[in-house]
Amino acid sequence: MRRLGISVYPGQTGLEEILEYIGLAAKYGFQRVFTCLISMDGRDIQVVIEEFKRITALANQYNMEVIADVEPAIFQSFGVTVHDLAFFHELGLAGIRLDLGFSGQEESIMTFNPYGLKIELNASNGTKYLENILSHQANPENILGCHNFYPHVYTGLSYAHFMKCSRQFKEQGIRTAAFINSQAATGGPWPVTEGLCTLEMHRSLPVEVQAKHLFATGVIDDVMIANAFASEEELRRLSGVDKYMLDFTVEIMDCTPALERKIILEEFHYNRGDVSDFVVRSTQSRVKYKEYDFPLFNTPDIKRGDLLIESSLYKRYAGELQIALRPMPNSGKTNVAGRITEKEIFLLDYLEPWMKFKFTAP
Repeated sequence: MRRLGISVYPGQTGLEEILEYIGLAAKYGFQRVFTCLISMDGRDIQVVIEEFKRITALANQYNMEVIADVEPAIFQSFGVTVHDLAFFHELGLAGIRLDLGFSGQEESIMTFNPYGLKIELNASNGTKYLENILSHQANPENILGCHNFYPHVYTGLSYAHFMKCSRQFKEQGIRTAAFINSQAATGGPWPVTEGLCTLEMHRSLPVEVQAKHLFATGVIDDVMIANAFASEEELRRLSGVDKYMLDFTVEIMDCTPALERKIILEEFHYNRGDVSDFVVRSTQSRVKYKEYDFPLFNTPDIKRGDLLIESSLYKRYAGELQIALRPMPNSGKTNVAGRITEKEIFLLDYLEPWMKFKFTAP
């Protein structure tokens, strides 16, 4: 099951604001909460404990899983050992994320904790870290992978490195998570706030486009907003993202007739298996509506991302929906009925043979 999550940072923002934000995210179906114990350094430990317990109690009430970022120094600060994770369990956490790890043996020991706490590993380094832990006979059922986020502009992961690192976890059957950036939020665990995201290419994109991309890669299970607090509108838009099927946001031409509009927005689409370099073909509409007339209404030259519906001049192809993958001259028989929004055109690269997809018009 793929999930959405938020992040909260006690000590950086007010506790009541955090609790209200958790409730708002729960309203929109979010199921994960990321938080950070590392940034608690220097605060009164008892205050930190009480704040965390209130946060986890509310999140657990909403059936939201809370995982906190830790490192070896945090174990010392709170008197925790790898053999006894009771402190984290008493905080109400579902797991801990090791921003910095141990030698491999310690992590393997922690995966057998009696509380079922998940041990989430830093997935952004690209080393043999996971293999090392598994070689120590860890319990893989209690291992998760989660990428870093990057508050400094231009420091986020490259796409190639992100895919390499993510595949290391997915090839072992480990659940993975990555972070996206709210355009409305300004808060994070550190003073620098130039957005928080895993992939640098996401920093200025709308939250829902970032999420669509991460899910489309096939290597990420959970997508979490890294900065706080995302707007309610962003939470709403994210809650509407289809986690399993590419859903392109489209602009339909005003001149597009009702039937063509219905084909775009209401019919079930999938890419033919015998794929073309030039167009994605969804052909069932030409079968369903073969008795209908498809007149010419808009025949400019074609650009990548255009939604095409063949006119009746194309005989047996009439009513077929296509998505242009390349610029092409128009034969004069093909209607351009709409267009994928510019910020989502890059998602066309993820449409594989037989893959299902759909369109949404705002």
